[in-house]
Amino acid sequence: MYAVPLAAGSMMAALLIDIHTAIVFTVITSLAAGLWMNSPLYSIYVFASGLTGSFGVINCRKRSAIWRAGFAVSLVCMFTALIITLYRGNLLTISPVVAAGTAFLNGIIVVTLVSALLPLFEYLFKLTTDISLLELLDLNQPIMRDLLVEAPGTYHHSIIVGNLAEAAAEAVGVNPLLARVSAYYHDIGKIKMPDYFIENQIASISKHDNLAPRMSSLILLSHVKEGVELAKKHKLPLAIIDIIQQHHGTSVQTFFYQKAKEQQDEIALPREEDFRYPGPKPQSRVAALVLMADAVEAASRVLSDTSPARVALLVDKIINHCIIDGQLDNCELTLKDLREIKTHFVYLLTSMYHKRINYPGFELGHESIDKKPAKASAPR
Repeated sequence: MYAVPLAAGSMMAALLIDIHTAIVFTVITSLAAGLWMNSPLYSIYVFASGLTGSFGVINCRKRSAIWRAGFAVSLVCMFTALIITLYRGNLLTISPVVAAGTAFLNGIIVVTLVSALLPLFEYLFKLTTDISLLELLDLNQPIMRDLLVEAPGTYHHSIIVGNLAEAAAEAVGVNPLLARVSAYYHDIGKIKMPDYFIENQIASISKHDNLAPRMSSLILLSHVKEGVELAKKHKLPLAIIDIIQQHHGTSVQTFFYQKAKEQQDEIALPREEDFRYPGPKPQSRVAALVLMADAVEAASRVLSDTSPARVALLVDKIINHCIIDGQLDNCELTLKDLREIKTHFVYLLTSMYHKRINYPGFELGHESIDKKPAKASAPR
């Protein structure tokens, strides 16, 4: 009975759902096992092994962590089995050796079952673990390589948004790994028509100069739909697909809306609804973080003065606009959370725009290098 791998269920619950569910599962399993074996001591054994396995896989970021948790389960099972054997007075027989051996085997069976069944349960129930997110964090994923080649500006933007979203997620107590991965993939729809997005435009003349504002708006709106289709094609987790769909909420494309208003007369003014993203609004805190990080990073690119005060003013203005526009109505962010988010955004953006000293012989501020040959070697 010491080899029955009941702790596998507790570990699966902790990995697929959360630690609270795993604890409840462990309590129920231990009580049922005690009634099954008609032994209160066996309930203690199952409870100890299940609790060890559950806490062993908290914040599991590598598959090797599952094996470490399994080894811990083996040790706890072996120790508990020896205590039970001692309590029953069988210490001087072969029973302790058999109990310790089968109890140690328990952890090995548990980790084997969890390693084999975890991908299957993720697929069947459409759940996403941190292990799966870590695999998606690899920038050598085909879709990320396509983004780098086709839309390098968007790629760099996504990396910065990932840094902002992850830092804010840690501050407000949501999954930072999910925030970073979602930010990496939130703009993959721009792979289809990268030249129509300003971060990928090299020429000074924009392709939107010869388009009507409504047509430009439709092209920009399409990147959300294209992103969702690409995500489904590459079998990204549902949580990331939802954030791709929600990362603009129902916000207005202000630039093209204002341009349309300027080109129309007062009788036929364009409708604001025609320039809004289809949404839905962010339905989770992680989606809201990606929305705000995306808007803040994009707006920060137009700053000529990148002093901390100016960056703080910009961040405050962008987030306040999201609140007033109702983009944060469906997520559970508190005023304290928003204050922490602003603080971390300002800190990271200020660090990103830090100043550097001029290298001797390479000053570009007041005179050309061609006028004065450099004497120093190039920096490395």
